[in-house]
Amino acid sequence: MGKAKRHIIHFLVMVVVIGLGVAGFLALTASKPQLKRTKPPVPVPMVRVTKIETGPQAVTIRGEGTVRPLREIELVPQVGGKIVYVSPVMVDGGEFRSGDTLLRIDPLDYKLAVTLARARVKDAESRLRVAEEEAASAIDEWRLIYQNSEDVDEEPPALVAKEPQLAAARAQLAADRADLQKAKLNLMRTELKAPFDGRVSDESVDIGQYVTAGKKVASLFSTRAAEIVIPFDDESLYWFDVPGFTPGNGEGSSVRVIARIAGRDLTWSGKIMRAEGKLDERTRMVNVVVRVDKPYVTKPPLVAGLFVTVEIKGHTLENAAVIPRSALRENSLVWVVDDSGQLMFRKVAVARLGTNQAILRSGLEDGDLVVTSGLKAVTDGMQVRISQPNEELRS
Repeated sequence: MGKAKRHIIHFLVMVVVIGLGVAGFLALTASKPQLKRTKPPVPVPMVRVTKIETGPQAVTIRGEGTVRPLREIELVPQVGGKIVYVSPVMVDGGEFRSGDTLLRIDPLDYKLAVTLARARVKDAESRLRVAEEEAASAIDEWRLIYQNSEDVDEEPPALVAKEPQLAAARAQLAADRADLQKAKLNLMRTELKAPFDGRVSDESVDIGQYVTAGKKVASLFSTRAAEIVIPFDDESLYWFDVPGFTPGNGEGSSVRVIARIAGRDLTWSGKIMRAEGKLDERTRMVNVVVRVDKPYVTKPPLVAGLFVTVEIKGHTLENAAVIPRSALRENSLVWVVDDSGQLMFRKVAVARLGTNQAILRSGLEDGDLVVTSGLKAVTDGMQVRISQPNEELRS
């Protein structure tokens, strides 16, 4: 077979194959159903909601402050001398009771001073009796001499009656008695006693040390009560009672003090006692004083210097609703979902904003479903779906 004949056969086979392919494509195209244009459904956004319950709601105000002792003094001797006794509680943190002897100064010199003062009193009493006897004798002599004279007064002159000498003797006796009382007082002051129940916060004295009058030897603080000073702004002060500051004559509001110490979360009960006398010029806030009685009864105690959180039980709103703060939108709006799944804007009156929640005075009713999640685009009246727990897990 010639070369030209082979080329013709190959060309014919190729034409047949291409023709069969075109025919098959046309057949498939003719049998394909015609596609219709459809509009995709608009997706309905999903939201999380919380169900509202209205009723009496006590407003809680929170603050923070540092615990300080109710009373704190410096232990200072009123007389000087060598220390001969130091109580075992005279260490930093030592606990004592009212009337306990904390220190004793060598009393020997002061006992001698009392003895000398007593002797001076005895001498002054003797001198006064001598002066009184001399005055009585002088008056008797004067009366014997001038008893029948009409030109003489009934009473003898002061110099005759020795009144200046008597006055001087009486004054000396009073001075010596005062010296005796002072000597006894100095002897009593050689023992330094605790003026209240408390603890030692600092001490710098030991046996054998010489102390001088007026020099601090220790710092003591009372354990009967503790105080916490907490700054509050004007809006917060509206919600609780501060005696002598807010309107009314009642007691201060109750307080719950919260602190973590020694690995435990503890609470103490307290009460608002007063407000400090001056407004803080830098912060424009009022310092409120909270008192906690018997802070050292618990173990661990409410120690001075501890930083604590305070929760104050404020006034009660009769028909209030509490919502998460995230559910409160701009301009005091909340999003409410009705039974048909329609989202609506609702204007509310906010009574108090907390860290994680908001207390509403009005605007919501029992059973309202308030949206707590966010939406990128939202309109009043839009349709939404309420998220169920299993849907949240799948998402």
